[in-house]
Amino acid sequence: MNIGIVLPLPAYYINPALIAETAENLGFDSLWVGEHPFIPLNSQSIFPGSPSGEIPESYSHFVDPFIALSMAASVTKRIKLATGICLITERNPLLLAKEVSTLDQFSKGRFIFGIGTGWLREEAELMGCDFDHRWTQAKEEIDILKKLWSSPQASHSGTYYAFPEVISYPKPFQRPHPPIMIGGTAPNALKRVAKWADGWLPNRVTPEDLKIKRKKLNTLTEQLGRDPTKLSITIHGQPADKDLIASYEKAGADRVTIRPRAVKTDKEMRTELENLARLTLN
Repeated sequence: MNIGIVLPLPAYYINPALIAETAENLGFDSLWVGEHPFIPLNSQSIFPGSPSGEIPESYSHFVDPFIALSMAASVTKRIKLATGICLITERNPLLLAKEVSTLDQFSKGRFIFGIGTGWLREEAELMGCDFDHRWTQAKEEIDILKKLWSSPQASHSGTYYAFPEVISYPKPFQRPHPPIMIGGTAPNALKRVAKWADGWLPNRVTPEDLKIKRKKLNTLTEQLGRDPTKLSITIHGQPADKDLIASYEKAGADRVTIRPRAVKTDKEMRTELENLARLTLN
């Protein structure tokens, strides 16, 4: 079982390069960075991870994931570098294609592209997302990214995006592109994974639920003529509980990510990561 580390919030207390280098040396397999570019001051959206629905104050303290992961890439050689998640419908696909391929090139193929469309309507709409049809928009954006990553020239004319023939380099180090993992537990998430992604990235699923959904994903994938063993599952943002991690592995997960406590000094972060390694890796 692979164990990854999630960049804690606030995400700027500790340099992500130090976290990545320490995590790599301890044996963690990946570093995951999420995003919210901002939190609207007035919002009616319900936060899915809280009984009250109130958005945590810490959600105002994300960093840009591609900058953070680039810093991590510069001091590491083996650890995977992942977005968990990138809100793709809040990003221009022409620029996003460049960011992904540049990071994947400089890291020599260590990038994992965890994607989602979010739950925060006010944020999404301010960034140009058609929130009520966000996964339709997301699929169009992924189609654009794949064209830009694989073709010498590419153009597009669709519902949400249009541009004439362009040339976009570099291409990703991984061919045809870095693995695309869909986040969330929406009703159609598994269908999307089976149709056009490389893995699933849920954060609110029990081992019992996962066992059922792994079987469903396998069935959906086989019905589409794809090999289910090629699709990975990462359970995102779990406690550092070795028994729980083992339960996820038995249920069909390939990786679990855990989130360190937010601390304010390098020494405290090294100690925190060392403690997490003892709890989960040994």
